Amino acid sequence: MIVNPLRDPRDRRLPGVPSPCALVVFGITGDLARKKLLPAVYDLANRGLLPTNFALLGFARRDWGDTEFAELARDAIRQHARTPWREEVWERLAGSVHFVQGSFDDDTAFDELAAALGELEGTHGIGGNAAFYLSIPPAMFPIVLKQMQRTGMAENTTGRWRRVVVEKPFGTDLASSRELNALVDSVFSADDVFRIDHYLGKETVQNLMALRFANSLFEPVWNGHHVDSVQITMAEDVGIGGRAGFYEKTGAARDVLQNHLLQLLALTAMEEPVEFSAEEIRTEKLKVLRAVSLPEDLSTFAVRGQYEQGWLAGERVKAYRQEEGVDPASTTETFAAVRLGVETRRWAGVPFYLRTGKRLPRRVTEIALVFKRAPHLPFADTDTEELGNNQLVVRVQPDEGVTLKFGSKVPGSVMEVRDVSMDFLYGEQFTETSPEAYERLLLDVLLGDATLFPRNAEVEASWAVIDPLEEFWAGSDPAPYRAGEWGPRAADAMLAAEGRRWRRP
Repeated sequence: MIVNPLRDPRDRRLPGVPSPCALVVFGITGDLARKKLLPAVYDLANRGLLPTNFALLGFARRDWGDTEFAELARDAIRQHARTPWREEVWERLAGSVHFVQGSFDDDTAFDELAAALGELEGTHGIGGNAAFYLSIPPAMFPIVLKQMQRTGMAENTTGRWRRVVVEKPFGTDLASSRELNALVDSVFSADDVFRIDHYLGKETVQNLMALRFANSLFEPVWNGHHVDSVQITMAEDVGIGGRAGFYEKTGAARDVLQNHLLQLLALTAMEEPVEFSAEEIRTEKLKVLRAVSLPEDLSTFAVRGQYEQGWLAGERVKAYRQEEGVDPASTTETFAAVRLGVETRRWAGVPFYLRTGKRLPRRVTEIALVFKRAPHLPFADTDTEELGNNQLVVRVQPDEGVTLKFGSKVPGSVMEVRDVSMDFLYGEQFTETSPEAYERLLLDVLLGDATLFPRNAEVEASWAVIDPLEEFWAGSDPAPYRAGEWGPRAADAMLAAEGRRWRRP
């Protein structure tokens, strides 16, 4: 990273600019690259956060040259970029856009790619630095990694760095994740591997640590003495789209529970780190993941479901088994919910309820701390019959912010207490819009900051939680629920068995 001699190294308010480098994207013509990665590169350039000596190198099977690739990039950016279009920014970026055609098993194509990187050292002054983004199916990882090893593109020689970004899923179970981790680590050093979970790049997820550790208001009650339960929800109103091939092999538990929701659980339950460094934060998260316990009665406290046809937003939607590319007898779950425990002194006895699903009533991701009820000794039962539990809700998306729910007297001549809410909304409080998750994470990769990226041990600890669930569910049919409902009835019964109910987002 370029160092400003006038800047205090402790000052985190000013964003850093990476050293000269290239970003190489495998699978550049896919949806992820077009909708997220290319717009993120432009947004970083628009904000002045890319180095002057920067190059974007795409690799795919299309029979294209630099001109055709630049046209694809321009269209994708104009359609999906967060920041306003500026022709002068694009012209500057377009001169650094290059394309190499080839398939992953083509030795000649990878030799050309390695040669192209070498040429960029002279033409663009990238100094030999490069980050490789594997925007490809996980089955292709071994082929690409071995090609990079063969051509020497993965080698960190003196005066240059080489990093790799691996997209989820990180394996399909604990055994395959260990194999994948071993393969990646055999090609790149552990410090140069960035396993990307885009949820960790969201502003409100990072704000969770600020909320807890920068304020004296919340931390004293952030424990089992005051918290009755924690609910973490990731709901989607969409179906599987064109991802049947991927989703049929994965399902909701592997797709979301194993990474997004367990990472949110770890951030919610972790202890305060000694410092906000990558190593210290990951150490505290790993302690939580290793302390996660599964319920003894999985038949009651682990639920999976599959959506049937129903109504959503006024439109009739078809069942999962009717989606294109899905087996008509599929037993893949589109909804998963589980009760977990965290066996630490802070959280002993507090249930963590996690749920995720597709074709639910609305798109929302939130973390809700539900507090224990007060004794209400001074009040008659009728005074507080409409008062629920106090709640602190961190909304990750789409209305990013924090809600505090508590009881207040209703105006009038009698004592009546009802729930009221205080809302903090990012969009209203701050004039600057939050950067997209991929925007933040790509910049961190180029800077070499691994704070928001899980390491091997975290991935494997997460699979150690999910594997017993998958083993228990194997061979069983998921419970049906109609599209537009909040999951199967068994998910409601799961909380009702302990006298609780799901919070309605």
